[in-house]
Amino acid sequence: MAKRTFSTLEIFLIFLFVMMTGVTVALLSLLFVTSGTVENHTGFPTTQIPPATQGPHSHPGISTPSTPEPTLFQNFSGYHIGVGRADCTGQVADIILMGYSKTGQNAEGILTRLYSRAFILAEPDESSRVLFVSIEIGMVSQRLRLEVLNRLQSKYGSLYRRDNVILSGTHTHSAPAGYFQYSTFVIASGGFSNRTFEYMAAGIMKSIEIAHANMKPGKIFINKGNVDGAQINRSPSSYLRNPQSERARYSSNTDKEMVLLKMVDLNGDDLGLISWFAIHPVSMNNSNHLVNSDNVGYASYLFEQEKNKGYLPGEGPYVAAFASSNLGDVSPNILGPHCINTGESCDNANSTCPIGGPSMCIAMGPGQDMLDSTQIIGRIIYQKAKELYASASQEVTGPLASAHQWVNMTDVTVWLNSTHTAKTCKPALGYSFAAGTIDGFGTLNFTQGTTVGDPLWDSIRDQYLGKPSEEIKECQKPKPILLHTGELSKPHPWHPDIVDVQIITLGFLAITAIPGEFTTMSGRRLREAVQEEFATYGMLNMTVVISGLCNVYTHYITTYEEYQAQRYEAASTIYGPHTLSAYIQLFRVLAKAIATGEVVEVTFVGANPKNSAENKTHQTFLTVEKYEATSATWKIMHNDASWETRFYWHKGLRGHSNATIQWHIPDTAQPGTYRIRYFGHNRKKNFLKAVILPFESTPSTFDVVTTW
Repeated sequence: MAKRTFSTLEIFLIFLFVMMTGVTVALLSLLFVTSGTVENHTGFPTTQIPPATQGPHSHPGISTPSTPEPTLFQNFSGYHIGVGRADCTGQVADIILMGYSKTGQNAEGILTRLYSRAFILAEPDESSRVLFVSIEIGMVSQRLRLEVLNRLQSKYGSLYRRDNVILSGTHTHSAPAGYFQYSTFVIASGGFSNRTFEYMAAGIMKSIEIAHANMKPGKIFINKGNVDGAQINRSPSSYLRNPQSERARYSSNTDKEMVLLKMVDLNGDDLGLISWFAIHPVSMNNSNHLVNSDNVGYASYLFEQEKNKGYLPGEGPYVAAFASSNLGDVSPNILGPHCINTGESCDNANSTCPIGGPSMCIAMGPGQDMLDSTQIIGRIIYQKAKELYASASQEVTGPLASAHQWVNMTDVTVWLNSTHTAKTCKPALGYSFAAGTIDGFGTLNFTQGTTVGDPLWDSIRDQYLGKPSEEIKECQKPKPILLHTGELSKPHPWHPDIVDVQIITLGFLAITAIPGEFTTMSGRRLREAVQEEFATYGMLNMTVVISGLCNVYTHYITTYEEYQAQRYEAASTIYGPHTLSAYIQLFRVLAKAIATGEVVEVTFVGANPKNSAENKTHQTFLTVEKYEATSATWKIMHNDASWETRFYWHKGLRGHSNATIQWHIPDTAQPGTYRIRYFGHNRKKNFLKAVILPFESTPSTFDVVTTW
């Protein structure tokens, strides 16, 4: 291999990068330990990670709502509908904009305000409800979601819970950063900002409170249609890696379909809409310094201005949300990538130019500048939504349901077929992550499609962050690891291990809450798999929607075939080549749980059961308990001797293990609130002596209801 030489500029940038890394780590350490920075809004109630994996229909406990509930009319056909919108803009100066990770892209003013838009749907008898919130921010952080859930529980008790609340970011790249707890995002944000975090949490809560207070009987109609002229695939060479037989089933390398929900009251008066369409809100490029909601935000602006005649922007009763979908490889810069110094196309596997390299390869359009392009793309989206809204006639009917599960995404066993398995990996970012995309290139001269590491960068990484283990390098192949984030824990974990997956259903509509950015084909595979799973258990002809950037951010999810190309999206698929297969498997479980309502499954971070044989503190590994409201106590209904329960232990690596508890709910189970408790013994070394200590774990509660 030819010896690589570096220009004076590159040597200077490398030196600058090393110095900045050292300073950043030092500042982060100070940031996390100083009392005035993060203590006001703790993301987790007692620990630095969420509870262990929990089964479907879980919610965080029973408490009496502190806010009086409005009396709702019940004798009608349809749903109770509440819509609300609130400002969540926050800082518009002295804060980094989240999305491009470009040094120096700080907010220096405002173009449009940012809003949280909440939609509450409840059955006529109020037996079930769901809450969907679309927020004009880059993505929802785990810390932000948990904070909102805590505030909801304090105000409304068990009405709004982990299983029936979805928070989704629109993915604008022009909103403030600084609201994350994982170190990778804290570094990209320039630290954690209490001010930004509070603005966002308060704005989200305000939108929900408005929706909650304004609930009224109404109807929901659904419509679908293709949006033309608004998007291109920004990694077409990766898309072509997918099987030809699969690609032949689709007319485009992007998903053009928009799914729209129209909400009206019983008099037919407009209330609001939710639309899902796959497009990156990056019409505003990384030279922008004005806070704004980008192209999808402009579509919301146009629709709400039309419906709220006589009101200023952000005011009026009508609420229109244009939510994110499987936008991972989808760009609004439809003129495509060109070398800005020569004008020639750079639509190649490495997105690089003959002169100037990848930093010269930028996608533009369709307008004269980024403001013009934002309006053009936003208006195209708005016009299609307006057309679909006017002609929407298929009513959404049927029960509301929800399912949620915490998952350790670093240790999912994936069944490739009936005899072979694979596993997900500890998180890692590849070299091409640093290259950026044609919508916003990286600051250093990395190249997309890189499958071999660079000795210089490897040595810099090893010196300051330590070497990645052979285990993570082998698991992540063919990704050359730039940052082994799953093995970095100072000053805090760099990426999430525990991730929540979730589905809510409205009759024949299923909304899948995706904790990241699915590519086009990834979204298609998931939709198809979830639809098949529903059909297997009698729920036929389900419409499945991909709702992106929900609940916790885990970067991208490509197909296995796209992963081999190691462009930006693949290098940012942090849990390895089998990430998509793992999610498909997990969402199938949720779909089955909703369709059957028969099994509750909870997975805990566990300990070896053999430890319990040496210590008799606990006489069972599990209990299933029912809440007795009259005595405000929990009654044990089943233990590990019961026929209806199963206790599975899964041995992991380096002394780690998981314990899965299943309760096969019998027909005789009484409706009510239940919980599952896990009991075990942990072996710890105390100086030279091993000590076995008892422990127990109780996840959130869940409801058993009459099946429908």
